[in-house]
Amino acid sequence: MRVAILISGRGSNMEKLVDSCKSYNKSASIELVFSNNPEASGLIFAKDNNIDTSIIDHKLFDKREDFDHELDKKLREYNIDFVCNAGFMRILSEGFVNNWFNKQLNIHPSLLPDFKGLNVHQRVIEAKTDISGCSVHLVRSGVDEGPIIGQMSTNIETNDSEKLLAKKVLKLEHVLYPVCLKLFSDNLIDINGEEINYSKEAKNLLDEINAIIPE
Repeated sequence: MRVAILISGRGSNMEKLVDSCKSYNKSASIELVFSNNPEASGLIFAKDNNIDTSIIDHKLFDKREDFDHELDKKLREYNIDFVCNAGFMRILSEGFVNNWFNKQLNIHPSLLPDFKGLNVHQRVIEAKTDISGCSVHLVRSGVDEGPIIGQMSTNIETNDSEKLLAKKVLKLEHVLYPVCLKLFSDNLIDINGEEINYSKEAKNLLDEINAIIPE
């Protein structure tokens, strides 16, 4: 499966996806790392790992749809099968989402459907919840919406700051995202509408990392 990763910054999740495809996920190949930000530091890692990179600055476009059209063209130029958002700070148009329907994953630093959007860890701390985590989900046109593939959680301690919670959740993201990609590249799950059906092997892989399988 030919995979493209979309980033806007340092792309630490991108690094873990790349590493996983060099080790235990041989059925996926990272063919392109794309960024809307010319200064994204994650592009350096991609180049150092001999992965093609592409930059299209979204600021050069007046309309979101025009940028998304160019992104779509680039993905098709590389014959991409599947897309992973890894800190890609763009809301994609409905047309783009439909073009890659059920072929695009995103990772979000909360236990969706709670705390969608930005400033997640600050809002979690302010809400005084006992638990937080991360979610990998299929992309839909709504912000941080779509069928959840897997989640991982961590307890929030009394002295946890926003910064400390962010570090704890990021460690979980680095474990969860590569496994969720493998579920797709190895055809271990079926999608029926908005429902995810897990094979026994898929459940075992998620169980090995203590991930939560949505009911």
